[in-house]
Amino acid sequence: MLTGRKKAIETVINREAVKPQLVGNRVPEYYGTNVFTEKVMREYLSEGAFKAIKEATRVGHKINREIADEIAASMKAWALKKGANSYTHWFQPLNGLTAEKHDMFFTLKGDEPIEAFGADALVQQEPDASSFPSGGIRATFEARGYTAWDPASPAFIMEIGEGKTLCIPTIFVSYTGEALDYKAPLLKSISFLEKAALPVVHLFDKDATKISVTLGWEQEYFLIDEALFYARPDLMATGRTLLGASSSKGQQLEDHYFGTIPERIYAFMLDLETECHKLGIPVRTRHNEVAPSQFECAPMFEEANVAVDHNQLLMDLMERVSRRHKLRVLIHEKPFAGINGSGKHNNWSLSTDTGKNLLSPGKTPKTNLLFLTFFVNVLKAVSEYGDLIRASIASANNDHRLGANEAPPAIISAFIGSYMTNILDEVEKRVAKGKYDELANASLKLDILNKVPDLLLDTTDRNRTSPFAFTGNKFEIRAVGSSANCASIMTVMNAIMGQQLLNFKAEVDKLIKEGESKEGAIMRRIRQYITDSRKICFEGDGYSAAWEKEAKKRGLSNVKTTPYALDFLIQQKFIDVFTQNGILSERESFARYEVENHKYVLKIDIEANTLTDIAISQIIPAALEYSNKLVSNIQGLKAVGISASATKAQKELLEEISTTVNAIKTNVDKLNKSLEDAHKQKSTADEAKFYCDKVKPIMDVLRVELDALESLVDDTIWPLPKYREMLFIK
Repeated sequence: MLTGRKKAIETVINREAVKPQLVGNRVPEYYGTNVFTEKVMREYLSEGAFKAIKEATRVGHKINREIADEIAASMKAWALKKGANSYTHWFQPLNGLTAEKHDMFFTLKGDEPIEAFGADALVQQEPDASSFPSGGIRATFEARGYTAWDPASPAFIMEIGEGKTLCIPTIFVSYTGEALDYKAPLLKSISFLEKAALPVVHLFDKDATKISVTLGWEQEYFLIDEALFYARPDLMATGRTLLGASSSKGQQLEDHYFGTIPERIYAFMLDLETECHKLGIPVRTRHNEVAPSQFECAPMFEEANVAVDHNQLLMDLMERVSRRHKLRVLIHEKPFAGINGSGKHNNWSLSTDTGKNLLSPGKTPKTNLLFLTFFVNVLKAVSEYGDLIRASIASANNDHRLGANEAPPAIISAFIGSYMTNILDEVEKRVAKGKYDELANASLKLDILNKVPDLLLDTTDRNRTSPFAFTGNKFEIRAVGSSANCASIMTVMNAIMGQQLLNFKAEVDKLIKEGESKEGAIMRRIRQYITDSRKICFEGDGYSAAWEKEAKKRGLSNVKTTPYALDFLIQQKFIDVFTQNGILSERESFARYEVENHKYVLKIDIEANTLTDIAISQIIPAALEYSNKLVSNIQGLKAVGISASATKAQKELLEEISTTVNAIKTNVDKLNKSLEDAHKQKSTADEAKFYCDKVKPIMDVLRVELDALESLVDDTIWPLPKYREMLFIK
């Protein structure tokens, strides 16, 4: 009789690739066909309504009731024509997923069935908020929550099987107006950064009227066959393997990276890209990643608000499309021990409506002074608020990934490359000698400011051990976990950069009032910020023990676990950067601290209970079955006159298995007792730290013992798919 594992393997071996459901060969022919785009709006809306929604998107103007009614009617007409019969407010609660409650256009007017969708339904809905995380903002019995339309992110039609639903991107707030999602603070942070950045840009470019925050994410993920997935209770419950001995072949040959994409995976990718393109998600890159069965996709840059929505949509699509191909996508940061985990690199930059990327060098001293101003202010912001960045990427999942296998360490540092390091060294040295006015003079066109060429993108290498790296025209934030909502780190980056730019402008204005020239004032502040930011600039190996020692000397934090990293969220300095700039109230900041601690507790609790269940109900029985075989073998050999010395190997193996089984049972009991003690802690934060310090170490020991059994027990008896099977059977 085949075990569940053997049945799963047989199923995978006989699996045939599913043909992708392609719409056409040319993406432009169907790109955005399920999106309420500007082109669609021009077709369905009056000129006045179109201008109103454009102004709402561009500068945040409110839309009056009459215009909202027209927009709602147009959305409904378009959606019905596309075959949708329902609509939903699509939002991003603090559980890290997306949420939706569908309502049909159908209603009754008296006894007459009609299709209705007006301004009230477009602008606001009241989903039940009782089961969404709030961090104490409202009690469970206070169920009321509101979703409010975000006109800056286009509505779209989601196809689920044969059904189609109009999805309206929204924010999610409590009855008292406090944010219960990731998106409301993100939108506020974008608005704040634009207001803070414009006056600084006007020191160089008076024509700019709008600053855009741009984001280009890179999504890493694993794919395994669903038969193997369903044969692993840990993957089903937690998204990662809680046990499993390493395969003799992992990623050491580096033969998977950028290798030929397997047919089944390629078919999945084609289907995923088709679904993305219909929804206006501009994915254009696909490739094998470093670890076996690991892959990556990436889009073009977009405005941060839309990019965040698109990444959340992508993760939903991945789950749905993978099922279609009898695969399961693993977006967990560390599904498999000993090989690369998955991140979500956030490439962040700023641009003006005059066509200037503020983090890209130019062709003249003036444009390069603008570049240097923003470049150095980013470094200063990271230097001042690095611990807040660390907190924003903290999670139980990401703790497994940070600090190894090409993932950056928990120390927040910035890699800027030798070229920019030399530029900053020279600026610092010259300004220190009082030559700051010269740096902006035309006579120095071939000097410092012209040493920042357009080709800088190609003169800066990448450091995969850096959590915050300059890559030529943007900063790449590599420490974000693959399952995270990009809005969290983007909100922090926008907030700290906005605050830093406010400080910079105030300091420059003060120097100008004191008689300094504008260029001199700018360069003096740049020079000081270069000096202040030295502590975070690091070009070497972030994994080395030497860097840990050096970072400690520099005063940089090295907080490796989430419950302790989250404590930064409630430091007054970090609360102030949100409260003083209208992004989060103090109550909302504390609520998010509570939510993140609670998520950590729940995840580790689920993992611990899943591990004990697998150990007792599957692994120990397999070990005992094999032990019985060994006993029978020893007794049989003895019965036919084989000497005791000839059964030495069997006896040693039997003893090793028995000793390991006893240790596993002892540690399962310890783990269960530890879980009981965890629930007795006074606060959620204390409970999270208990899980981190007391529960997880027992799980780690238990895993070592379980993995040891895997190499001892008869392969035909072992119940769970092994690493070699999950990673290499396509």
